[in-house]
Amino acid sequence: MMTISKLATATALASLLLMGGAFAQTAAPAAKDAAPKAEAKAPKEAKPRTAESLECSKQADAKGLHGKERKKFRSECKKAGGSAMAPAATK
Repeated sequence: MMTISKLATATALASLLLMGGAFAQTAAPAAKDAAPKAEAKAPKEAKPRTAESLECSKQADAKGLHGKERKKFRSECKKAGGSAMAPAATK
C-alpha cells in the first residue's frame, strides 16, 4: 500500500513539473494582435539630404573621420554652409 501511494505522489509531482514546460512553450495569443501594431509603426521617411550635408560627408570621408569626430566635423561644416572646410576635430 505504501509503495502505491509513493508511486502516485511521484507521478503527480512529475506531471506537474512536465506541464510547466508544456505551458512555457505555447505561443501567447497576443502575438497575433501585435502584427497590426507593427504595421501601424511604419518606418519614418528619410529626409532628403541637402547639398551641404552631402558635401560635408564627402569632406569627412576624405579626412577619414569616424564616430564623434565625424559628427562634430559635419555639424560645424553644415553651419559653415558646406563649402568651407571646417577645422578638423582635435583630441
